[in-house]
Amino acid sequence: MTITEFNPDLISGAKIKVIGVGGAGNNAVNRMVAEGLTGVEFVAVNTDAQDLAKSLAPTKINLGMNITKGLGAGTDPEIGRKAAEESSDALKQMLQDSDMVFVTCGMGGGTGTGGAPVVASMAKEMGILTIGVVTRPFSFEGKKRFTNAEEGMKKFKEAVDTLIVIPNDKIFSLVDKKTTFKQAFTMIDKILFLGVQGISDLIMKPGDINIDFADIRTIMKDSGNALLGIGYGAGEKRAVDAARKAIENPLLEANLDGAKNVIFAVTGGPDLTPIEVQEAAAIVEELCDPDVNLVWGMTLDESYDDEVKVTVIATGFNSYEENTSLKKPQRDELGRKVGGSQDFVSRTLGNNNPFGSTGRNQEITQQEPEEDQEDYETPAFMRKKI
Repeated sequence: MTITEFNPDLISGAKIKVIGVGGAGNNAVNRMVAEGLTGVEFVAVNTDAQDLAKSLAPTKINLGMNITKGLGAGTDPEIGRKAAEESSDALKQMLQDSDMVFVTCGMGGGTGTGGAPVVASMAKEMGILTIGVVTRPFSFEGKKRFTNAEEGMKKFKEAVDTLIVIPNDKIFSLVDKKTTFKQAFTMIDKILFLGVQGISDLIMKPGDINIDFADIRTIMKDSGNALLGIGYGAGEKRAVDAARKAIENPLLEANLDGAKNVIFAVTGGPDLTPIEVQEAAAIVEELCDPDVNLVWGMTLDESYDDEVKVTVIATGFNSYEENTSLKKPQRDELGRKVGGSQDFVSRTLGNNNPFGSTGRNQEITQQEPEEDQEDYETPAFMRKKI
């Protein structure tokens, strides 16, 4: 018999990176860095040197200096693509030793639309689990940007293992005329923040019934579109409430209907009961394919006082394509999408900083910051500086 000595370094977990490409991607990374998310590495990638200089990410890559001179891609995806290809050596070096990457961008402009598929393709070719998180443009941004977004989405979907799509127009179901751009973009970025945090916690914090990186890879590898949600609940129906909140996010393009592969993780205090877990699982399973491959895990944490957290990662949808059109939503007199969920706002808008308190609920807070238009990927020499 061969006895192998245990190596404690093996429990350090998978190496996860979040890569923001272009203006919108860089801004999403900035908000996550400012919130203090741990367990992942942040990278900002851009053709706009001025925008990149403001990034809070420890690692920055200025794409295609020979092509763009650091002045941006001018909303031209072809320039974004060529710039990323020019910087392929730097990108590959950055990707080395990664186990999982989130590539995030706003579709419709130049750098994100053209460059993100290049970054994702490199990562996937290196055997890295590659998750794309993208926003579709607002309908008011015009036909050209919509066309760019559609073409970019097709290329990006081919380049990633799993894709999470957030249509910007869906924000109209959650806001009123007093909501600023910064508040709206913060709500959108919160989806990426919670998704990365949720996966990082699953990998880095061993559970009583453990879900490891191999489980996540099985569910998300070559899986197409995905739903990734986290919900919290307290009180008598805490587990059921947490499950519902995890799967009912009105900002996501995908929903749980017909999902064939699901990770379902529950975290609660020592008083968490099997009945509570069963009831929460039933909420999730009810919407899935009858033959769903459900991987579940549980963590008992003494710091959870009368609170339960449910994390859901779902892939393999039956009718996803029916919900991916760029149709303009019907709106009421306040400009809100008809049928929207104001309950989501009440769960995500709080009272103080943009991502809320440092507590586990991490509620997005409503404040009155100056409107920030930087999420539009306009080159520095064209953008109005304030």
